[in-house]
Amino acid sequence: MTVRELVVLGTASQAPTRTRNHNGYLLRWDGEGLLFDPGEGTQRQMLLAGVPSSAVTRICLTHFHGDHCLGVPGVVQRMSLDRVTHPVVAHFPASGREYFGRLRAASVFHDVLDLREEPLTADGPVAAGLSWTLEARRLDHLVESFGYRLVEPDGRRMLPEELARAGVSGPDVGRLQREGSLDVGGRTVRLDEVSAPRPGQRVAFVMDTRLCDAVSALADGADLLVIESTFLEEDAALARDYGHLTARQAATVAAECGVRRLVLTHFSQRYPDASRFADEAAAVFAGDLVVAADLGTVAVPRRA
Repeated sequence: MTVRELVVLGTASQAPTRTRNHNGYLLRWDGEGLLFDPGEGTQRQMLLAGVPSSAVTRICLTHFHGDHCLGVPGVVQRMSLDRVTHPVVAHFPASGREYFGRLRAASVFHDVLDLREEPLTADGPVAAGLSWTLEARRLDHLVESFGYRLVEPDGRRMLPEELARAGVSGPDVGRLQREGSLDVGGRTVRLDEVSAPRPGQRVAFVMDTRLCDAVSALADGADLLVIESTFLEEDAALARDYGHLTARQAATVAAECGVRRLVLTHFSQRYPDASRFADEAAAVFAGDLVVAADLGTVAVPRRA
């Protein structure tokens, strides 16, 4: 059974609070586990969330500010301790290659993990699997930063009534899907006659950035958008100066880009009341809205 969900490991920006750990997000996608921006304390948050180290297949860093990467040493060393046997790929801005080297070798440990570095140098696809392509786009922050998007290819949904009418059943359904057409009793049945288009799912991950074209490009048509909303609109000037978004800006992007489920996160410690983020975002976004909480789980919406 496939699982597509976001496990929220931490939601604080810059400094953790009594109720919010530093950033950390695991996207479960079928058999993949993409760990985004593991901040300090992520290893312990994984334990509390019931996420084994073996669940991680990729580490995706947006940039090298500490709240987005200081959890790397603990996670990598835990995977070695647990003798994780599969390769783990790490994506991060190439300009921070030196920082990543320091993080993965931050202390003495018995390193048996097959950790493969694949730094980001430009916008575009960076990896692909059977049911997804991982894309990256450069954002607008104080240091080089990239956002990510996981895209499932479009497919087709089989229509049982049309299949029965055409006399296609059993193994022939799979043959028709693979070959595009099938001879049934002297008649050619085409795939488009017994199926309907099925758009692939999209998940976007946008951390520290000002508003820019890349934010909209990543969010476009996303079923799930995980996006920073460090500030409230009353502090929009601070957001701009420090390279961040407000909750209203994040929600406006979601509304304009047709996002189905919006997840706000990366909250400044200056706002103890999380409901203010929900209120501000709901004023401009009418879709499904989640204000992320540590150790929560958010499902990727079913296909439209």
